Amino acid sequence: MKYVGAHVSASGGVFNAPINAQKIGAKAFALFTKNQRQWIAKPLDEETISQFKEALERAEILPKHVLPHDSYLINLGHPDAEKRAKSLAAFIDELERCEQLGLDRLNFHPGSHLKLISEDACLELISQSMNEAIKRTKNVKLVIENTAGQGSNLGYKLEHLGYLVDNCIDKERVGVCIDTCHIFTAGYDIRTKEAYEQTMKKFDTIVGFRYLQGMHLNDSKPDLGTRVDRHDSLGKGKIGLEAFSLIMNDKRIDDIPMILETIDESLWSEEIELLYSLIEK
Repeated sequence: MKYVGAHVSASGGVFNAPINAQKIGAKAFALFTKNQRQWIAKPLDEETISQFKEALERAEILPKHVLPHDSYLINLGHPDAEKRAKSLAAFIDELERCEQLGLDRLNFHPGSHLKLISEDACLELISQSMNEAIKRTKNVKLVIENTAGQGSNLGYKLEHLGYLVDNCIDKERVGVCIDTCHIFTAGYDIRTKEAYEQTMKKFDTIVGFRYLQGMHLNDSKPDLGTRVDRHDSLGKGKIGLEAFSLIMNDKRIDDIPMILETIDESLWSEEIELLYSLIEK
């Protein structure tokens, strides 16, 4: 079964996210558990945690269908040791917040080399940071999101994801999230059945479907292989609806949070309905 939602606002408190998800008919959602553009946030208090869990129950959304996203400031592969340590501390805080809220995964972008070190050296640093985070936390899975490869961001090659999964010290606590816009602009075609199957076969070989813990469903303004990250509404970009039909009918992509990050949130409820309508009876 498919669980589709969107990255909803948690403004005013994390407990508002399940309420906002419910309003658009979502069966899953993503949120920031703190302000994504600040390093430090007030710790979650017991009342806030309780309100979140109650709101989640009322929305009839399971914790495993929630995909929290970490702060945009975090760079686990930062070439500067001091700045990397600051990122790691913030990342661990995010993992602990997910644990407090009863959530079992945290979505994050791998990191950036900032054109100061090689991709391989940066991947090694990201891997070290991930393993340190696993040692210092419990239960929550580290879900690596593929990227478009804009700037110096790593994660645009399936091999990057494969390396980070392979080198993780606890395979039960690592996963990946595929963003459709990112994978497309990184150069992996998904627009036709043949292209989709070819890309997914590569994904299964290099990473493995057993590690797929979430998806971001976005059309793309830029074309295939441009390595530019600009999302579009479903069916209005360069990917088109066929890819989303293939995804919605792919049994390998069941029982995970599938999250819209499309550009017009006023369309989210319609896009959720559209996605479910693509499922072949």
